Amino acid sequence: MNMLIFGPPGSGKSTHSRTIVERYGLKYISSGDIIRAEIEKGSSLGIEMDSYLKRGDLIPDTIVNTLIISKLRRQRENFILDGYPRTPGQVITIENYLFDHGIRLDLALEIFIDEETSVERISGRRICPNCGAIYHIKYNPPKVPGICDVCGSKLIQRTDDREEVVRKRYHIYTRNMEPIIKFYRAKGIYVRVDGDGLIPEVWKRIQPLLDYIHAREKKRKEHE
Repeated sequence: MNMLIFGPPGSGKSTHSRTIVERYGLKYISSGDIIRAEIEKGSSLGIEMDSYLKRGDLIPDTIVNTLIISKLRRQRENFILDGYPRTPGQVITIENYLFDHGIRLDLALEIFIDEETSVERISGRRICPNCGAIYHIKYNPPKVPGICDVCGSKLIQRTDDREEVVRKRYHIYTRNMEPIIKFYRAKGIYVRVDGDGLIPEVWKRIQPLLDYIHAREKKRKEHE
């Protein structure tokens, strides 16, 4: 099974991706993880990408395409691609790559939430700069406000988690994804799932679809 998963900031797509990877044995390829790893290296490319993220802007297609396609070359089948493609230019790149290598996509899954839910989930997030523990002021608050339970360090809010940045990212997402959703809907592989609610509730909406596709593809390959 080869699939795309996308959604607005805070939709939970990365959380559900981990469950999908464990349940169906797929390789997880996350554009966000790849970008953050490069930023943490402190390379010139990482510094450039970090400047885009802090403004809430999209990183240019030429940079993202190179990073993702390089990763895909090492994992040609059975993957879940998180957060990519996000622009029409990225769609062209990934579709050309898949066509050239005889790879078919089985599903383009969107986990959708509204803007206010996105802002609440993301802007309430707090991170410990020392040990990396993650909290949420509403859903997972520390025992002492603003202080890490694990190491006692003062919690911080990431620059790209600020409300104004989250709203900008949400608007960019919905605007840019409109033609992409239209494209994958026309291919007959696009499905939107309601991302509102607790993680187990959302998973119950996702699992039957993936079970069906996984069983179908397994049967198809057995008859090839």
